[in-house]
Amino acid sequence: MKLFMPDRVVFDPPSLRYPLGEKIYGYFQDKDVEVIKAPLQKVAGFIPGTTAGAKYASSKKTLAVTVKKSLKLDVCRPSADFEFSLVTGCPGNCEYCYLYTTQSSKLYLRTYVNLEEIFTSIREHIVKNGNRLTTFEVASAGDPLAIEHITGSLSKTVEFFGELENARLRVVTKFDNVDPLLTLRHNGHTRFRVSINSRYVIDSFEHTTAGFDERIDAASKIADAGYPIGFIVAPIMVYDRWEKEYLELFDRLKRQINTGKSGEPVTFELIQHRFTPAAKKFILERFPNTKLDMEESRRVLKWGKFGRFKYVYPAETASHIKEYIQTLISERFPGAVIEYFT
Repeated sequence: MKLFMPDRVVFDPPSLRYPLGEKIYGYFQDKDVEVIKAPLQKVAGFIPGTTAGAKYASSKKTLAVTVKKSLKLDVCRPSADFEFSLVTGCPGNCEYCYLYTTQSSKLYLRTYVNLEEIFTSIREHIVKNGNRLTTFEVASAGDPLAIEHITGSLSKTVEFFGELENARLRVVTKFDNVDPLLTLRHNGHTRFRVSINSRYVIDSFEHTTAGFDERIDAASKIADAGYPIGFIVAPIMVYDRWEKEYLELFDRLKRQINTGKSGEPVTFELIQHRFTPAAKKFILERFPNTKLDMEESRRVLKWGKFGRFKYVYPAETASHIKEYIQTLISERFPGAVIEYFT
């Protein structure tokens, strides 16, 4: 797919005191992009649009370059022990995105330039964990691969983890610009997971992301480069031909992905489609013609953290999804690890 290029970049002044901030500033000097120097709290004022939909679209084309101030890492279950961010936000336009509620008023992208301070925090969290093998997720709040051609941050992070014996990095992406990662000294310490889905879900709801074929091609490259490989199948949706299309997906993965290069089993994370009332409100504002099935009468409530609830498929439907997808995986990848279904 075409590499992402923002319409405007806002440099928080402290970011320019870091080498990476200077590098990114230089990158945009010969680009047809509006370059602004302003404090982070003023970014929203530079985003054009008079309607919710227009503001949303403009936010997705706005990049803020700043410093990560809070270096305390959150727990990230079931994906990893902790999570940290190289970027916040994503240029993708997935209609169902869970970030609509967690980042509802700040949908512009942010990239953080104080990498060495972030790396120091990671080392400190390993020590706090008793120097046991500790896993870190880097893509919970945004997709760093989407702007890797601008920042180079993910490459530096992969090589940083490649030198740590008691830490492992976990990355997930919907983008395909993996070439900068293929020759890195990763030492098998980064598990690269590709977020994949049926053709219908990708084509209908995952706009401005890599397509079905592009993602599988990228996963093949990553696996051939010796990275432990995994797949997040999310959100799994039930529609008229869902079983046939997920069968096509797993047949294609079996045919194209060499899962044996790293010596590690391929992993799968399975997440059924869900939505919250708040997310539904944002989705309908930004995608008024959406085909997403958000009819509450066809769902059941599932309570989550902090007293919040979401609508998920009824137990019988969820059980069928789980059994069907797990069967597709076990028949094609007998040594695979299914990390969770939720």
